Amino acid sequence: MKVRVGFGLGNLRATDGATLGAIAEHLETYGYDSLWCSERIGGPAPDPVAALAFAAARTRRIKLGTSVSVLPGRPPAVTAKEWASLDALSGGRALPAFGLGVVQPAEQQAFGVNRADRASIFDEALPLIRRLWSEDDVVHYGRWFTYDGITVRPRPPKPLDVWLGGRAPAELRRTGRLGDGWLASFATPAECAAGRPVVEAAAAEAGRTIDPEHYGAMVLYGPGPVPETLATAIRTRNPQTDPTELVAAGWAAVRERCLSYVEVGFSKLVLVPVHDPEDWEAELAAGAEAVLDIQT
Repeated sequence: MKVRVGFGLGNLRATDGATLGAIAEHLETYGYDSLWCSERIGGPAPDPVAALAFAAARTRRIKLGTSVSVLPGRPPAVTAKEWASLDALSGGRALPAFGLGVVQPAEQQAFGVNRADRASIFDEALPLIRRLWSEDDVVHYGRWFTYDGITVRPRPPKPLDVWLGGRAPAELRRTGRLGDGWLASFATPAECAAGRPVVEAAAAEAGRTIDPEHYGAMVLYGPGPVPETLATAIRTRNPQTDPTELVAAGWAAVRERCLSYVEVGFSKLVLVPVHDPEDWEAELAAGAEAVLDIQT
């Protein structure tokens, strides 16, 4: 199993160009595998694809992923074009990961999609995006989208791997039916271990397989106790989960948490700070010292 460690900036952290460029360069210098940017229309973080394109211009090796980007509310042809372009400009480093979006009225209004329709739109959009990456003159007459002979360029040399987020049973089954990997967030190692068979069973039922190395987890961490606002959010999302099970305190705990995910077969790890580091280079250097030797 190939263990890889990336770094995520979350969706609530404002990042100017100088800082984002420096972070991307430091990630590459210290040997991290990837950079992940999240999406929240009302949050201060930049649009994830724009941020990843910016980071692509400052790097040559790290992969570039979203954690995650909202799919319902985006036209499939435009989305296919956007990601194919990022993949071409970055030299094949794009890692799209999609989700339904947060259950928050303002965010859902921004995408112009009724909450009840999100899953149905997603289920139609993703297979259509895959076709647009590989076919000419795509014809599609569906409930949500109609295309009568559309071709998207540039075309990726091969269709991109698409990872899906989410942790609810329906989201896990969707990952099995439609995704190439599962990027778990706000999920403990035990919850990841319990969710993986659900993904695999849904994939088998659909006549598919998920690469056993395409299971990843977001590893939240901070220098001390979990901030109360985050602890409240965690308890609201899952009352059964102790916030300390999701947010590691200190680098020794981060390492142990990463190893716990690896033990249950999750080999793609994304470190996500819940604090604002005073010195990003020092932060990334410390993370590299504490964790990167587990990469294989």
